[in-house]
Amino acid sequence: MPASSADRFARYLRFRCALEDPFVELDLSLSALEEDTVAALQAPLQQALAAMQRLEHGSLANADEQRMVGHFWLRAPGLSPATDIEQAIVRTLADIERFARAVHAGGIAPPEGGVFTKVVLCGIGGSALGPMLLAAAFGGPEAPMALCVLDNTDPDGIDRELERLGGLADALVIVISKSGGTPETRNGMLEVERACRQQGLQFAPRAIAVTTPGSQLHQRAEQEGWLATFPMWDWVGGRTSVTSAVGLLPGALLGMDLRAFLAGAAAMDDATRRDDVWQNPAAMLAAFWHHEGQGRGERAMVVLPYKDRLLLLSRYLQQLVMESLGKEKDRQGRTVHQGIAVYGNKGSTDQHAYVQQLRDGRHDFFAVFVRVLQDRAEGHFEVEPGVTSGDFLDGFWQGTRTALHEKGRRSATLCADRLDERVLGALIALFERTVALYAELVDVNAFHQPGVEAGKKAAANVLALQKKLLAALTADGQGVRALAQKVGADPADCWPILQHLAANRPEVHAVQAHDPARVQFLRR
Repeated sequence: MPASSADRFARYLRFRCALEDPFVELDLSLSALEEDTVAALQAPLQQALAAMQRLEHGSLANADEQRMVGHFWLRAPGLSPATDIEQAIVRTLADIERFARAVHAGGIAPPEGGVFTKVVLCGIGGSALGPMLLAAAFGGPEAPMALCVLDNTDPDGIDRELERLGGLADALVIVISKSGGTPETRNGMLEVERACRQQGLQFAPRAIAVTTPGSQLHQRAEQEGWLATFPMWDWVGGRTSVTSAVGLLPGALLGMDLRAFLAGAAAMDDATRRDDVWQNPAAMLAAFWHHEGQGRGERAMVVLPYKDRLLLLSRYLQQLVMESLGKEKDRQGRTVHQGIAVYGNKGSTDQHAYVQQLRDGRHDFFAVFVRVLQDRAEGHFEVEPGVTSGDFLDGFWQGTRTALHEKGRRSATLCADRLDERVLGALIALFERTVALYAELVDVNAFHQPGVEAGKKAAANVLALQKKLLAALTADGQGVRALAQKVGADPADCWPILQHLAANRPEVHAVQAHDPARVQFLRR
């Protein structure tokens, strides 16, 4: 055997770590990590692992909110710091399983008759991306129910999704919001409620709330007699909520094996607690991210799963990684502008999309491949003698990472023997722990999101100004500056609002609508 081949295989054996059940292997042999790189991060990684242990024991992650972080307890309730939390987790899982069985058996059915075969989910962020990932992985014609997600407040998008469903008579409606005040989720709920009325259907007997006990949404569900409510807890963030009722309820309705999903996550949690960082997949993946971005996020992460059912993994990880790590300040109050940009597609589609730039363009990224060994659940078909479609797919993965490596572009590969609930649970848990460890390495709080809250407040200010502008309109035409002066606002802020009003409100008319300097707005 040539020495170079032996060296490559020896490096693979050194720079791999795996979870055996379910089998998930992290291969960093084509990364730029070396022995001394990992050695230099040993002490910080040990400190990060200790910090994770404190979190799992109930320490406060957000001192300003007095909030713990407990998504790890969802798949190992016995680790929770309080008996009532453990009991709530166990009880909720059993309630979800019981509810899904009753729906599938027809014991819980539409009040107008028939059976439920569809699920309409109103949510946003993690309350939508998690269920969407599960549906992409485990939905399809063989699933007992189909999932439709309304995750935006775009009226045209809502109309298209509801039209695609072909009616709501056989649809359950799940509304997911901690508070009930999230505008996108509330608006989706109101749009579905309106569609039910138009179709002569009752809304409350098909509506389910997943929310914080006592919230505005919880109160509404109780007052109106909704079909069911399931809890969200303040110690579970939206982007890490897929192993809570947020993901488990739609997953159960899709026919997922929830226990297997949670068991896979729990197994990976165990593996990512290992003190030996060489055998800890999350520690090694965090070291890879840190090395590639010089601890400053200087390179983006390109996520490339070679499995169609994992197409949404990159979108799911965009929120998990970017909302957790994208911070202006570190925990000492210093301005650091941290973060890792995430984008992705799927193999081998990416080879006909942006691999040309990845190989020959700017070296501003690192790649994370996801490889699934089992091509299909059953059957064998050769597209040419001795070669299947799956052989081509795996060959393209090998060719792509080799082509990138030849140009000095580094990658990690996650390999699983099959894609089932245990494996997906393990993959999600791996990335959750990696994000948390990396955040410790760069000293940012992975569990709050001040930038998101700032955007929500700014949007609320826009809507408040819109109400003032509507009230200021008269039958006589007024220009942008005149209306701005009337409501005490900046014309630059008023112009886009007035544009939108004129395009959508029948009572608002604009003369010379596309000329901001000469336009006149009036109420008809």
